[in-house]
Amino acid sequence: MKRLVDLQYRALDRMRHRNAFEVARRPGTATDLDGFRGARQCLVVTFKRSGEPVPTPVNFGLASGRLYFRSEPRSAKVKRIRRDPHIRVCPCNLRGRPTGEVVEGRARVLSGEEAEQADAALAGNWTKSMKAMERALDRLPIEVVYVEVEPSVPEAQEVRSV
Repeated sequence: MKRLVDLQYRALDRMRHRNAFEVARRPGTATDLDGFRGARQCLVVTFKRSGEPVPTPVNFGLASGRLYFRSEPRSAKVKRIRRDPHIRVCPCNLRGRPTGEVVEGRARVLSGEEAEQADAALAGNWTKSMKAMERALDRLPIEVVYVEVEPSVPEAQEVRSV
């Protein structure tokens, strides 16, 4: 099963839109997730140890001002998030072509009841066909983790108290 998942990731990497890499290098300008409403996918940008940004399109859900997505715990993006929670997100199409503004944020891997709430947020953003496919994939022996992204105010816009 791991080989099948790895093959899927390689295929998706080759399909990724070239603009995903351009937007990944730009700092976020939006301060909230309002621009994500109506979108089905978002571009998640994580960072290698070298600081190089890595954009990955994912399905997502919104709830309580936060963005949620899921992935396999052994995926590179989850490993990068565990090492460095700084993340950028922006709405995109299936191939990762950006369709909105970039938001800076902090990511964390969820567990327990929080993961159940994240699953509900994700399912709320699926179309009927996506829901059928995702729930069928849930029956496969593939472990998943849920990730929460909380927007952070860009440093230049932070209000500093004296």
